[in-house]
Amino acid sequence: MSKKWRITDRTRLLLTLELAIILPAASLMAFSIGNLHHIQRDKAIEAAIQRDFTSVLKIAEKRSWIKATEMLAPLREEFPCTGEPAQVKRKLESILAAHPEFLYAVLFQGVKVDLGKEHFLKDHFLIWRSQPARDRDEEFQKRVAELVNVPAKWLPAEAPDLVEKLGAMAKKEEMPFGFYGFWITQNDHPYYWNIAYFVPPEVSEDSPETSCSGGASSELLTLGFVAFDPDYLRGTFFPAVMSSVLASKSSALRSDANPPVMMVHAPKSSTPWVSSANWDGGKPEVERASMDVFPDIVFAIKYPGTTIDEISARLLRYNYLVLAALSIVLAGGIFLTYRNISREMNLARLKSDFVANVSHELRTPLALIRLYAETLELGRLTAQEKYQEYFRIIREESERLTALINNILDFSRIEAGRKEYDFKETDLAELVRSTLDSYRFQIEQNGFAFEESIASNIPPISVDREAIARSLLNLVNNALKYSKDQKFIGVSLYRANGSVKLEVRDRGIGIPPNEQDRIFEKFYRCGDPLVHNVKGSGLGLSLVRHIARAHGGDVSVESVPQKGSKFTIALPIDPTA
Repeated sequence: MSKKWRITDRTRLLLTLELAIILPAASLMAFSIGNLHHIQRDKAIEAAIQRDFTSVLKIAEKRSWIKATEMLAPLREEFPCTGEPAQVKRKLESILAAHPEFLYAVLFQGVKVDLGKEHFLKDHFLIWRSQPARDRDEEFQKRVAELVNVPAKWLPAEAPDLVEKLGAMAKKEEMPFGFYGFWITQNDHPYYWNIAYFVPPEVSEDSPETSCSGGASSELLTLGFVAFDPDYLRGTFFPAVMSSVLASKSSALRSDANPPVMMVHAPKSSTPWVSSANWDGGKPEVERASMDVFPDIVFAIKYPGTTIDEISARLLRYNYLVLAALSIVLAGGIFLTYRNISREMNLARLKSDFVANVSHELRTPLALIRLYAETLELGRLTAQEKYQEYFRIIREESERLTALINNILDFSRIEAGRKEYDFKETDLAELVRSTLDSYRFQIEQNGFAFEESIASNIPPISVDREAIARSLLNLVNNALKYSKDQKFIGVSLYRANGSVKLEVRDRGIGIPPNEQDRIFEKFYRCGDPLVHNVKGSGLGLSLVRHIARAHGGDVSVESVPQKGSKFTIALPIDPTA
């Protein structure tokens, strides 16, 4: 008939604790996996990166506007608004010489005539100058003249509206600049031209007939134009804007230490006109056409050597790997929890056994002491030698009781961290001899052959006499309790390898190899039936190890099952001794 399986308190506790860990962790992992599937399904990662890229391009456009207006503001303050043509040209040349990032400057003036709902310009004229440093470049001068002649054709009709627009911007405390841009082909390469226009500052508010206007009291309309150097835009302006934006947003956009790259191109061309470092070609992920400062150009951004789809897939793989790693950690945590709980429960069981064993150990000598004391008290003995025997038994049992209580007290102090040792220079050979002499009668009474070997070259050592004596007696007492037929105890004290070694040998039941490391644990007792038939506290060897280590040494064991054991306490000595 098979044994019926039932859930014990120990099993119930383990299951409860394991479930307390597994259920929340499993729920979290299930939620994470579901969330990853949801992200993958809705393409949320790609959308998030695209939103970030769009934000970066907006910032690039805004910084371009700020940088351009910062360049134009001082130039506008210097710009002439009227005067003799030769004087105006000299002023324009001076401005261009101070601002080499502009290729030419134009002053346009005309008188506005209102005819009810209609108006027109009369007496309008246009004065321009190009960069003085390129006066001798005839081809450049010819190209600039062609570019200046283009607005000269539409300015008479458009100037009043442009001045009104700039005036409205000034009233709103906005930077009063307008821009128009266009692409041309030069030597089979695209070139982007950008022209800024503005109303120059007034020379005198008291002379409306000579003021630069835009004011309601004046019919004189004046506009200033400056053209950015395309080479400056391509080689300095846009690279600086892109570097600034990417540097400030790199931490938010970095993917696997792979920062994004940007470029500028014409609307109908995917060929970069300006690009940041590491641009590797390919299709941009996000593009944005500039509308205000640099119309007719397109900002673009991407990650070099990869795409958003690949980044999304890599991120998902990374998250799955993290979840897998967390699963492994969780499994390890469950295993460690199970092991620790089992260890604590075993320790609790050992403590329960310890209490029972100690109770038995205490009851036996107390019962003997009481029995012999009552016999002596009642005066039932007639022979004098019996008195001596009873007195000896009472003394020995009281010593046994004292040793047990001392072990328990020492263990209690060790557990509480209050154990203190009284170290003194000690003749260790004399200590071992006196300890063994006090125990020799008990050894021989139990029928054990005893062998003592103490070397003559043992130097004085600083030890706690009582602690070392107790360690020796614990080892000898174990040899007495756990020996069967071959009753032998050997004690040796000798010097070797910079230490003094105290050995206790027996020919008892021995210790299995898999238990030799555990016998020094508190409350632990071997699985041999003889061990469990012999009452004990399970503290002796634990105390021996603590005492040895407190003296800077250690204790070790060599044992073969059914052939005996050898315990060795090694205590360090001064090399000069």
